[in-house]
Amino acid sequence: MAILIDPPLWPAHGTLFSHLVSDASLDELRTFALEQGLPERAFDRDHYDVPQKRYDTLVAAGALPVSATELVRRLVRSGLRVPARERPERLDAVLLARWDGLLPGEPELGRDLLARWSEPHRAYHDRAHLLAMLSALDTLTGSNEKDPAHRVLYLAAWYHDAVYNGRPSDERDSASLAAAQLPEARLDLAEIDEVVRMVELTIEHRPGPGDAAGQLLCDADLEVLGRDAGAYRRYALSVRREYAHVPDAAFAAGRAAILRKLLEADYLYSSPLARSLWETRARANLAAELELLERPEPS
Repeated sequence: MAILIDPPLWPAHGTLFSHLVSDASLDELRTFALEQGLPERAFDRDHYDVPQKRYDTLVAAGALPVSATELVRRLVRSGLRVPARERPERLDAVLLARWDGLLPGEPELGRDLLARWSEPHRAYHDRAHLLAMLSALDTLTGSNEKDPAHRVLYLAAWYHDAVYNGRPSDERDSASLAAAQLPEARLDLAEIDEVVRMVELTIEHRPGPGDAAGQLLCDADLEVLGRDAGAYRRYALSVRREYAHVPDAAFAAGRAAILRKLLEADYLYSSPLARSLWETRARANLAAELELLERPEPS
């Protein structure tokens, strides 16, 4: 575990900047930055931008100087690197365009939902998760939100975590939000009821065997479990950040119970395509995280 800094090579605001990262933990990075008096506004999702005048003092405080190439390589390997496509300046435009394809003529509703997904306390259940879920639905349906046959499915994705406060009622509150807002978009009551029903399915991710739409929604929501090991690690760290108020031992016990329950299921995914794409890798990721959580602390 190390704090890394690359040379001050990046010009902005009349000076040169370095990048300060951790190769293991965003919590470690934030602690180091706080101790060195770096402002929170200097943090950019996976690194701090630090001006040239701070370089020597940060190295003296323990930051390991490395080349820019080495810093990126180790950040990627750690699983903490945020891809460019997931950065806010990219996400907002992409998501608003997708919303316009889903419900043309309802831009205010789309902006309201995007603002909810952009709340600062969200570390995993954020815009990147929403876009990943929409993309997973594209893969599973072979279509997109412009297909009228799938409109309800994509609306359920937009609403499934629209309310997120880390409480057991979040999914039901999200469903209630859909029930309150969608009549303003002049949707049929049957469509609204179906959106509400599917959002509530994401409480336990247990759609019935004949519920094809519910299966697709739940599978897309769990797509993250089947990513490569580095991306899965970044997901797990983001979940931990959302529960930063929970002590380590309590979080580890609760998280381990969730992972064991998932691994005990015959299948994590309901649809054949999702199983073929993600099942094997998801089980390996879950087992690796569970092993790490249950590993005894060094004496």
